[in-house]
Amino acid sequence: MGKDYYKILNVSRDVSEADLKKAYRKLALKYHPDKNQDPGASDTFKEVGEAYEVLSDPKKREIYDKYGEEGLKGQAGGFSGAEFSGFNPGDFNFSGFDPHETFRNFFGDEDPFKDMFENFGSFGGGMGGMGGIGGMGGMPHMSAFSSMGGSRKDPAVEQNLPVTFEELFTGATKKMKITRNVLVPGTNTTRSEPKILEINIKRGWKEGTKITFPKEGNQTSGSTPADIVFKIVDKPHKTFARDADNNLIYRHKISLKQALTGVHVDVPTIDGRHIGVEVSQASPTTKRIIKEEGLPLPKTPERRADLIVEFEILFPKNLSPDQKNSLKQILPD
Repeated sequence: MGKDYYKILNVSRDVSEADLKKAYRKLALKYHPDKNQDPGASDTFKEVGEAYEVLSDPKKREIYDKYGEEGLKGQAGGFSGAEFSGFNPGDFNFSGFDPHETFRNFFGDEDPFKDMFENFGSFGGGMGGMGGIGGMGGMPHMSAFSSMGGSRKDPAVEQNLPVTFEELFTGATKKMKITRNVLVPGTNTTRSEPKILEINIKRGWKEGTKITFPKEGNQTSGSTPADIVFKIVDKPHKTFARDADNNLIYRHKISLKQALTGVHVDVPTIDGRHIGVEVSQASPTTKRIIKEEGLPLPKTPERRADLIVEFEILFPKNLSPDQKNSLKQILPD
């Protein structure tokens, strides 16, 4: 029957992408060999990574759901891979699979073992939902919060705060719930206490903007609590990117025929409208600038940056000899 990847990650067969990521994150941190020296932890870490690699890839997941692990290896009866375009049986390299590469790709530049915000989430604009920030005490990687004596201040704890372009366009309020240790009055002992931090996202804030909550970290005897710092990062958008000047970038695909003969493009805007743009001719470097349809400017949010339309020209993959001869006669040298 092969491995049950859903059971390994402790998720249902209809698990969403977001919940799949949460499950992998939790188990990968729990069984990472750098943090878990128990017998079998390394093997479990590899199984968790393998399960995530398969289930996070729509094509591999479809094959796995139908044929199991044997289908991915090309060993399932009746499976040739022909019904799954672009997949060859055995494409997934089980023997050479590196769970550490999966771990690095998942966390990127983030240091997960310094991350006190394990339950951190992203929330909607306006008076959006409330996100949880995990307890800040009792974790071996949180040495910054341990009591070491002396009148020192613990180093700041920084966490990325993903925001959408829509939130940066309208402004938004996020409420973050933290759980921290506070000193019991008159003693050197602490108790766990929840607190809500409210973050007002200003229109047009640049990526990298930091919001600091002074002394909101764990309280310990003999030291000043750390500051908690949130850093604005752009949440990936399905339609737009932005540049350093708050211009929104929209990339539109056109055919070679459209690039040479012209095309009408309905360009979407961040507030849900569409603006028609006529393109008489386009090259890979052609751009169209729609003034003041970008994000608000952070210092003067009543004004907006621009919306820049870039074009990706799709060249035909196959041309018949007659088509090539026709183009030779039509196109200039």
